[in-house]
Amino acid sequence: MARMNVRQMWAAKLAGKEVPATTHSRVNAADVGLNFGRKPPFAGVVLGIDPSLRGTGLALVEFAQSRAPLLLRCQTVKVHPKLPMAVALGEIHRAVAAFLDAAKDVRHVALEQTIFVQNFQTAQILGAARGAAISAAALRDRPVYEYAPLRVKQAVVGAACGWCATLASYPRRL
Repeated sequence: MARMNVRQMWAAKLAGKEVPATTHSRVNAADVGLNFGRKPPFAGVVLGIDPSLRGTGLALVEFAQSRAPLLLRCQTVKVHPKLPMAVALGEIHRAVAAFLDAAKDVRHVALEQTIFVQNFQTAQILGAARGAAISAAALRDRPVYEYAPLRVKQAVVGAACGWCATLASYPRRL
C-alpha cells in the first residue's frame, strides 16, 4: 500500500477502508510473535469520552485480539448554548450514566488529558465537563484513564508521524 498522510488515513478510516498499521518499513515485534515480556493487547469494551460543555462525544468500542476495534455505539451530547452551565453538566452526567447502565460489560472509561488553553475560563469549563463525565463513571465503579491527545489520535488513525509517537505518553489513571 502506498504511503498515506494523516488526512488520507482519516478519510480511509471514516470510509471503512484499510489503513496501514505503520508508515515506515520497520517490522513490528508483535507481528512476528515476539512479546518481550509485554502485556497482551487489551480486550474488552471501553467507553471513550471527548468532553465539551456543549457537544460531548461518547463512543462505546469493543476491542478483541483477533480483529480490529468495533464501534458498538456513539452519540454526541448536544446542549443548547442558551441553557445554563449546570443544566449542561447534568446532561453530560446523565448521558454517560445511560451509556454505562446500558452496557454492563464496560471495563473502563477513557478520556483525553486536558490540553493547554490560554484562556482560563475555557479551561474551567472543560474541567467541569470532564468532572461531570468522570463522576458518572466513578459512581458506577468503572476505572477512568486519561490519555494524551496525540496518543488518542494515533490509536484512532492507527499510525502517527515519528514526533507524534515520541510525544505520546502512557495512560494515567485518575
